[in-house]
Amino acid sequence: MQPICKPPTPGAILRCTSVYKFIMKQIATLFFACLSILCNAQDVSVDKTVFGIQTGFLGIWIHNESKLSKELVLRSELGFDSGIWGRDYYNKIGFLMTPVITLEPRFYYNLNKRNAKSKDITKNSGNYFSLQTGYHPNWFVISNYKDVSIISDISIIPSWGIRRNLGMHFNYEIGIGFGYRYIFAKAAGYFSDKSEVAGNLILRFGYVF
Repeated sequence: MQPICKPPTPGAILRCTSVYKFIMKQIATLFFACLSILCNAQDVSVDKTVFGIQTGFLGIWIHNESKLSKELVLRSELGFDSGIWGRDYYNKIGFLMTPVITLEPRFYYNLNKRNAKSKDITKNSGNYFSLQTGYHPNWFVISNYKDVSIISDISIIPSWGIRRNLGMHFNYEIGIGFGYRYIFAKAAGYFSDKSEVAGNLILRFGYVF
């Protein structure tokens, strides 16, 4: 036996149509919102190139970061590392600056998260892991003492750091790392070369062009 059905009234049909349109409108709004979020996430990337100058604790450097992928850059750097020494038999505190060449792959791992929170990611403002390879050649030394030289060395130091912008052009970096240093002591007249644990303390203030 078939159930007895009461035909819907025109008012009921109109109400159902209105509800249907409302539901479809909300679904469309949600769809386009999700699509917008997805597109924005796909567009998040490090800058194609970043060129700047930094100074910090005992040093000054110029650098360039070139994009390798959306989160990976190759940072090349040329500058001067500095040192200070002083003992009782020195007439004054010694100071020196020596050239340093650095290559450093950097992985900026939280750009999507910062972008989702509407935080600034321009000019690679984010947190990163890196593998810093630095070389001190014994080319020349700037010092307040005469006849000062250094022993060439190369270091490989895994590091972690953060970069944050201060306005349009200024930024700062803070980070730390520990790794390995090989010292070419034989070239300086010693009996053998030397290796040791090396640290990397990043405290820098810079300007990006």
